[in-house]
Amino acid sequence: MAFPRVRPSCRHLAAGLRLCGYATVSKASGPREKSSSDPVFQYVGRHRKPNHKVFVWGFSFTGALGLPSFVVPDSGSKKPRKYQLTPYRLETAAQISSAACGYGFTLISSSTKDASKLWAMGLNKDSQLGFQRTQDSRHKSYDYVLEPSPVALPLAEPLQTRVVQVACGRAHSLVLTDREGVFSMGNNAYGQCGRRIVEDEVYSGSHMIHRIRGFDSSVVQVACGQDHSLFLTETGKVFACGWGADGQTGLGHHAVSSSAVEVGGDLAGVQVQQVNTYGDCSLAVSTDGQLFGWGNSEYRQLSSVTEATQINSPRRLPLEGCGHVVQAACGGTQVAVLNEKGEVFVWGYGILGKGPNLSESSTPEKIPPSLFGRSEFNPSVAVTRIRCGLNHFAAVTDRGELFVWGKNVRGCLGIGSRDDQYFPWRVTVPGQVVDVACGVDHMVALVKSLL
Repeated sequence: MAFPRVRPSCRHLAAGLRLCGYATVSKASGPREKSSSDPVFQYVGRHRKPNHKVFVWGFSFTGALGLPSFVVPDSGSKKPRKYQLTPYRLETAAQISSAACGYGFTLISSSTKDASKLWAMGLNKDSQLGFQRTQDSRHKSYDYVLEPSPVALPLAEPLQTRVVQVACGRAHSLVLTDREGVFSMGNNAYGQCGRRIVEDEVYSGSHMIHRIRGFDSSVVQVACGQDHSLFLTETGKVFACGWGADGQTGLGHHAVSSSAVEVGGDLAGVQVQQVNTYGDCSLAVSTDGQLFGWGNSEYRQLSSVTEATQINSPRRLPLEGCGHVVQAACGGTQVAVLNEKGEVFVWGYGILGKGPNLSESSTPEKIPPSLFGRSEFNPSVAVTRIRCGLNHFAAVTDRGELFVWGKNVRGCLGIGSRDDQYFPWRVTVPGQVVDVACGVDHMVALVKSLL
């Protein structure tokens, strides 16, 4: 399916920086008494543990950034801020370990055993953030949630169970726990929540949070496409449910599936270590470094094995010159893979990261490592994570630096401007980036910082 182009429009917000130094010492031999006029600075102690912070940027008016003062200013002198063009600190009470960006909404979670371990913000018209009770009535739920609000999961052992990972689609969400499996919430019109489809079901104000069953073993990773869901089990098998019109469930048909079914095709007997999807194309990486794909191929994502625009069963994708693949990321029209050397390859359609002259490719194109900071002075710099939004890419290096490129929809790149970015560009974040989540028009970064 085609994706509409959105012209971004934004305003700039400057971020402040703090400096730290050390107490000065005279160059003369021997110590001298400290003068009251000497400048005094404080170094961060070498044994101090880093703080874990969350930064957000992009389109704010859905509430997806969790910053209510941007939507409804808390002062008469302030104006609403529709776009946040640079990373902005989101205050959270807990240490956030996983984040996911949907179409105008966000989920963040902590691996804590505390009662509160999952928070949501943004668009909630399909209850993709769970039932968010209004102040006026306990029977009504907010359609927009402007700040991180707790989501109550129906856990049997709420103080023993941890949230491992979250994933977001167009209007549904998945929550993976360590002891109680996978929970889904939101729109289930195509069975993407892994439960029976109810004709004319009203999703607004729904209390339904469903535990998905039927897996051969514990689920270790979840991924959401627009209207389908993927699950990876600890035995290396892939399961899928939801909308299958483009073959994105990989179940050998183009119908919907309201229950999680094991994916076959070329994945039969293969040990999978990662699954990924965001639009209508799906990918899987095996433990031996092979890439498999299925679903939409209108933008040449799967053209290495087919001339058709759809594949409804997984196929192994032959990748010339890519080496051993360890990660894959798939957006609306574009694909990226990361190999064990920390090198990134891209193909598909859109802004691929090698300049304005490359907008379409059916074969993997290597992005020069120098664009991620590798040089003769830093010869070992390697990318450790790749992520994909609907129309843009993100990469995190082993130095904790974040690079982005692609369509800058509503300022989602966080580079301080609303211009599209044709090459990887470093985002200025105060700290080391641990992971990042990409959406349609916003992003979330998890950061370690000593300050």
